[in-house]
Amino acid sequence: MAAHLSLGEAAQALGVSLDTLRRWDRAGKLHTTRDARNRRRVPAAELHRLSQRPERHRTGSRLSARNRFAGVVASVESDGVMALVEIEAGPFRVTAAVTRDAVDELGLAPGVAAVATVKATSVMVSREPPDGR
Repeated sequence: MAAHLSLGEAAQALGVSLDTLRRWDRAGKLHTTRDARNRRRVPAAELHRLSQRPERHRTGSRLSARNRFAGVVASVESDGVMALVEIEAGPFRVTAAVTRDAVDELGLAPGVAAVATVKATSVMVSREPPDGR
C-alpha cells in the first residue's frame, strides 16, 4: 500500500463517501497531510486505524451461535407435544419453545443448569429503559 492515499482512494478503501472524509478531516477524526499541490493526502496508518473493527466474541464451543446464556431453568410448562422452558441467566430471562421430547431427553426441570443458545436472523434492538417505560 502507498504511504499516502488520495482522499478518493481512502474513501473507497473505507467504504465511505468523499464528503464523509472531508467532514472527518474538519472534525479532527481523520488526520490528513497536504501534498505540494495542496491536495489532501491520507497516510496509510490512518486508513489502518479507521478500518480496524473490534474483535467479535468467540462462540466458546463448536456451535456457530455466539449468543449463549448460561443459567438455571426457572420453569417448564408442557402442553401436548410442546413446552415452554424459561431460563434465568443472570439478569436475563430467556424463554424457549421446545418439544416435550426435548425437555424429557435433556432432563429440563426447575433448578437444572442449562444454556440458552440464540441463533436468529432477526434481532430487534431498542433504547427503552430496562423497566419498559
